[in-house]
Amino acid sequence: MEDQHSTPELFLFLASTVHDMKNSISVVSGTLESLLAAEQAKASDQVTADPAFLQMAQMLYQTKRLNDNLIQLLALYKQVGKPGYPFDVQPQLVGQLVGQVVDQEKILLASKGIAMETDFPPELIWTLDEDLVIGVLAHAINNAIRYTKDTIRLSAREHQGLLELRVEDNGDGYTQALLDAGGAAMDGLLAGVNFSTNSTGLGLYFSSEVAKMHKHRGQSGSIALENGGVLGGGCFILRLP
Repeated sequence: MEDQHSTPELFLFLASTVHDMKNSISVVSGTLESLLAAEQAKASDQVTADPAFLQMAQMLYQTKRLNDNLIQLLALYKQVGKPGYPFDVQPQLVGQLVGQVVDQEKILLASKGIAMETDFPPELIWTLDEDLVIGVLAHAINNAIRYTKDTIRLSAREHQGLLELRVEDNGDGYTQALLDAGGAAMDGLLAGVNFSTNSTGLGLYFSSEVAKMHKHRGQSGSIALENGGVLGGGCFILRLP
């Protein structure tokens, strides 16, 4: 029996396959968003109660989750911050960053009847990698959709010399297992697969890696999960120096 070892060619093939899958999922997601937007434009209560509309909304949610995971796999495979996947920090108006995240998620949230609240100082500017931070926040919102009752809040503020970005919901809060997974991710560990929740821990691990890449004056970024906050449910927190 041959001893099989992983080879660079195999990893390259897998990365290429993941990339193709991500592109295909993006097309499906875009099509679903267009269909849902067209239905919502009819401004009819009967539309949002229609079973076909609700099924499309659920399909969009699942495609966004899958797309998130594929993007995170590619970024981790390419080792974010290495020459093949540059880490590009630039001064950004935080309000514009929040606006981009909201625009990216608004059709999905509206189709599920979830309100989005935002709170941020309009003049706040921070140095960060825009694409990676948007990816982290979008993933946190997609995750909050699973737990919220009907409201998600995205806020930003400067607190103790750090930029604090919070994604909060008004659900029942995170389980202890999820809270522990947040700590494990900051320790550089994947929490493992939970088949009952379809969770791999990949999103938290990716988010923690992105946070830790942001450094300033010897301080690194971090993530945290907690319960409470303004809405009383689960809170995902991204802190950047």
